[in-house]
Amino acid sequence: MEVKVIKIKAKRAFVPTRIPGADYVINQYVGCQHACMYCYAKFMCKWYNYGKWGTWIVVKENLPELVKKERVKGKVYMSSVSDPYQPIEKKLELTRNVLKNMDKNIKLGILTKSCLVLRDIDVFKEFKDVEVGLTINGFDGSVKKEIEPFSSSNERRIEALKVLHENGIKNYAFISPIIPNLVDVKQLIKETKSFVSFYWFEFLNLKPSGKEFREWLKQNYPESYGVFSDKAKAEKYVKEIVDIIKKSDVPVRGVCVHYPKLTVVK
Repeated sequence: MEVKVIKIKAKRAFVPTRIPGADYVINQYVGCQHACMYCYAKFMCKWYNYGKWGTWIVVKENLPELVKKERVKGKVYMSSVSDPYQPIEKKLELTRNVLKNMDKNIKLGILTKSCLVLRDIDVFKEFKDVEVGLTINGFDGSVKKEIEPFSSSNERRIEALKVLHENGIKNYAFISPIIPNLVDVKQLIKETKSFVSFYWFEFLNLKPSGKEFREWLKQNYPESYGVFSDKAKAEKYVKEIVDIIKKSDVPVRGVCVHYPKLTVVK
């Protein structure tokens, strides 16, 4: 799918954030070619009026130069309103150049849905403290084609986690969005626990997932939609999954629950 590319000059690289586990975010891109139907970052369309989410990308082409000059203390998360390894990165290598120029003493966390991340293992090894995560959820077949059309397959993401581990890179699995009847948390842990450093878990946040996704879920998985549209059912489901996580005996950095409000269970 072709996307509109908008190149801009950013004023700063690192922006303070309230994302759990991070002090700053860095977004060398805004927008994402992966075009996940449920993406919470769609709200950026309010400020970047270029069309439907997934059809445009803002490229902050001067970020490699900015990170040479800026110094921050604390944890930096890459990226909050894009994927640093979306398809255009293969051509532009913007993420790679940002990483190459960044202070290697920065505590860096990266999250992606792309196996392209493996290209930059050599740069990751230069950082004193880096954590590289891949979002996994088990979506496949027609479900993935509809709601996660352009990201790497879950099989390739899991393989990427394994390769990162084999190369001595601290990695993490971000199991999200957790949805009843669609995401098998127990199975995903079983498939990955032997080579994953730690886990983050996140339950679906129905409201910011957007009208299109809510309608899709309601039509195709009405029972799943019913769980997240009913507070009592949602809390019961969350408790069941948290119990599974606790019994799995794996290192957990956090469990993000959005009912009735965001809480992080550590």
